[in-house]
Amino acid sequence: MKRHTHIIEAVEEGGIAAELGIEPGDRLLSIDGHEIEDIFDYQFYVEEEELLLLIEKPDGEQWELEIEKDPDEQLGITFEQGLMDEYRSCRNKCIFCFIDQMPPGMRETLYFKDDDSRLSFLQGNYITLTNMSDRDVERIVRYRLEPINISFHTTNPELRCRMLHNRFAGEALKKVDILYQGGIEMNGQIVLCKGINDGEELERSIRDLGAYLPLLRSVSVVPVGLTKYREGLCPLEPFTKEDAKKVLEVIRRWQEKFYREYGLHFIHAGDEWYLLAEEEVPGEEQYDGYLQLENGVGMLRLLLNEFEEGYAKLETAAVQGEISIATGKLAYPYIRRMAERMEEKYPGLCIHVYQIRNDFFGEKITVSGLITGQDIISQLKEQNLGSCLLLPCSMMKADEDVFLDDYTVKDVSEALQVRIDIVKSSGQDLIDSIRNKMTT
Repeated sequence: MKRHTHIIEAVEEGGIAAELGIEPGDRLLSIDGHEIEDIFDYQFYVEEEELLLLIEKPDGEQWELEIEKDPDEQLGITFEQGLMDEYRSCRNKCIFCFIDQMPPGMRETLYFKDDDSRLSFLQGNYITLTNMSDRDVERIVRYRLEPINISFHTTNPELRCRMLHNRFAGEALKKVDILYQGGIEMNGQIVLCKGINDGEELERSIRDLGAYLPLLRSVSVVPVGLTKYREGLCPLEPFTKEDAKKVLEVIRRWQEKFYREYGLHFIHAGDEWYLLAEEEVPGEEQYDGYLQLENGVGMLRLLLNEFEEGYAKLETAAVQGEISIATGKLAYPYIRRMAERMEEKYPGLCIHVYQIRNDFFGEKITVSGLITGQDIISQLKEQNLGSCLLLPCSMMKADEDVFLDDYTVKDVSEALQVRIDIVKSSGQDLIDSIRNKMTT
């Protein structure tokens, strides 16, 4: 049987591990006599106030280290593998999979399809449950690893098998019952495909999922993302304005019912539906504390509210400045509105807001997070950009100044001959970025 050992990559300066002489390159063999299989085991056992660590040095010497600490205090260790195990790739062939719709020639990591329950707990990824063993589910319940985010798409077992192209996809839904009985909090999502899981099937899914309240705290409904690279894939049609209005009507009707019964709106529409329906996004109270921001639910409302809070504190001043902002189609009307408010507050300020069309993936892709460097260059090279171009951080690879197409911020800046500043995600950050470019 394989023995699980985990190479330590880094040790936090001043942390518990550093004080005990643990160093990068050491191996963790066990905690309290328990062999650590992966991050699930590690997170569970490391919460104890008294620990016995077995560490192996590079020369083979083994150290037993007794530790006393606070329950929530971490050891200050990171491992070579973030999950302390191999990442699990997706076994499905979903008819709507975005990765299958990407062009060739991009960096290899963008083509990896994960379906790993450990990433659901650690990073908020959504999982289909088809890649989980009974033991995985049992450990989630035993270790109280929550919330778990689940890609439902439909509660019709036969339809789910077809949509995920996996004959076990319908049976996998039974794992939700085990999580529910184990008291595990969950969130869910439905990627809606026109003529497939909408209409009566959407009604059925919402009705079925409502039975898991209140442990299933929220379910988002998002429209399928369709790129121009769909040759040979399942034919899917884009939703129309009328379709979007019907979806929103269904969601609002169920929200009223759930709110009366549970004090939660529970079922939420992704921001794209409101853009497509040409409707204003709902007020903050509709989002139940923004449980699904990372899924594009409530991001625009939160941005607007944060902006209004910051804007109310501003005082009119005589300033000068000319700058530009680039964004995707989804956020454009809202960014334009905020820019106009800033111009009203500061009459000497001029802000050019540009909507970047997604030529790389196709015009049906409207979110800023999928805008590429080459599209920004080609569409802004003849535009008036002022002294600085502001770009949202969502366009960048995490913690790096790199776009999806591997163009860097420096590449775009040099091509457009303009300084580029990256704006963090909040409305206050947008205000601060604009004000920093003004001169008195």
